[in-house]
Amino acid sequence: MAKTYKGKQILLETLAAEGVEYIFGNPGTTESPLLDALLDYPRFQYIVSLQEAVAVSMADAYAQASGKVAFCNLHVAPGLGNGLGSLYNAWEGRSPLVVTAGQQDTRMRLRDPLLSHDLVAMAAPLTKWSVQAERADELPLLLNRAFKIARETPSGPVFVSLPIDVMEQETALPALAPARLYAHAPPDPAGVDEAAALLLSAQSPLIVCGDGVARAGAQAQLVALAELLGAPVMGEVLPSRMNFPTTHPHYRDRMGGSDAAMIRQSLGNVDTVLLVGGEFFEEVWFAPGSPFPDNAVLIQIEAAPRLMAHNYPVNVGLLADPKLALAALHAAISRKADDRFRARSEAGRKKQLELKTADVERQAARAKQGWEKLPMGTARLMLEIKAALPGDAIIVQESITATPDLTRTVFFSRPDDFFGPRGGGIGQGLPSAIGVKLAHPGRPVVCLSGDGSSLYTIQALWSAAHHKIPVVFIILHNRVYRILKLNMNRYRKDFGVGGERPHPHMDLTDPEMDFVAIAQGFGVQAQRIERPEQVGPALKAALASGKPVLLDVMVDGTV
Repeated sequence: MAKTYKGKQILLETLAAEGVEYIFGNPGTTESPLLDALLDYPRFQYIVSLQEAVAVSMADAYAQASGKVAFCNLHVAPGLGNGLGSLYNAWEGRSPLVVTAGQQDTRMRLRDPLLSHDLVAMAAPLTKWSVQAERADELPLLLNRAFKIARETPSGPVFVSLPIDVMEQETALPALAPARLYAHAPPDPAGVDEAAALLLSAQSPLIVCGDGVARAGAQAQLVALAELLGAPVMGEVLPSRMNFPTTHPHYRDRMGGSDAAMIRQSLGNVDTVLLVGGEFFEEVWFAPGSPFPDNAVLIQIEAAPRLMAHNYPVNVGLLADPKLALAALHAAISRKADDRFRARSEAGRKKQLELKTADVERQAARAKQGWEKLPMGTARLMLEIKAALPGDAIIVQESITATPDLTRTVFFSRPDDFFGPRGGGIGQGLPSAIGVKLAHPGRPVVCLSGDGSSLYTIQALWSAAHHKIPVVFIILHNRVYRILKLNMNRYRKDFGVGGERPHPHMDLTDPEMDFVAIAQGFGVQAQRIERPEQVGPALKAALASGKPVLLDVMVDGTV
């Protein structure tokens, strides 16, 4: 008699073949086949969340930090709906992620059973592929394809609906092993030569990089090319990784501004812009015109055709693996460089060192200016955090308006030293820190979150306590949606709303949240911090404890 497999066995055997270690989920009745089958598969660790947005954000961050396809399991239509905001962030961040949800028994489909809906249609706008398994015979190929599509460039989330009866059906078809695919394409040599010629003749080149650099493992190649050109490097508007070491003299910070005019101003008087692996650009506000200086030459390196020359035409586009393309550009420029180019690049390197020194001095002066202020300013807070951080620490941050003080104070050498919010939907910080810690169990992980942001997924604290995941959560407690007040000011300016007007419904007071009590209620140790000199000792003690700890830090919320 031929061996048969139930649908739930096909799912778990596929996960085993794909090297999955963690299942991030929020259990429900339609997930009973999976949860029951896990008793026979002790190799998997199920990371329980109390709400689906937490599960998706943990999986999203784990995928980015580990470089693996992460697996997440949700519950029917309301559960998938709860996770869609986090799925949007994973879509924007191009995280390789397979999200499943249990569906009601297909034999009741026409009777509209409780909690049922068209899950495939719900997930489709935010996924590369959205599908429902209709028979157990489909599962081996369907799941194999789901992981392949999530992984292949451009990577991103995939959704699979798993009806409860299909999970219990039997099939004679076994789970499939993943294929070994080699997809790192080299650049077209003709394009490399043309791009190299433009960079050789550039008087004032600039490099703008996005998260495609980290995904390709191309940071070293980007550093080498920047040094060869003597060019400054800027990060994209909302990167999730540090794609260029912020310690390097050539690093000039993230793109300034949230509209085309402000981006253009931050670029300065450059004549050639090399765009590498990013979303160019994601503005918040409308401003007329191009984000690039007039007559600037544009060169773009991108691994997937979807983003190549997507918003703006370019002079040369290299569709290739960024690591290979940057190395090829470096080699071509090195071969053809003359004395004039070498002198120009040497002057550029000296200029970048001077600018970097000025940047550091400017940030130190900003911190000193409000040194004794209470509640403390974020510039002072970041200095206190920096002094207490171990050298191998990872920062996961969703401290939205404090981000400039963080990235100008704490320096990050490698892409995995920093994880930030991608997509702009808030609530990622706390659960993301848990996902990052699972991907890097040997490194200390510190999460910085605004008080408003943290409240979207505060239940993540329970998951950290339940699974004993030692993350230090620092809440920047300013009692206000500060970013919304700043954006309200911008709206009033743009649309001519004059006069001195208050900011309605943006204060987190009356009553004020007690984050120490909230954390303790979820089983996490917590401490309130009001003075800057308390920050360092508290952070060091929290890291040494080997437990999840929350520090509720009172900071200035003035707009």
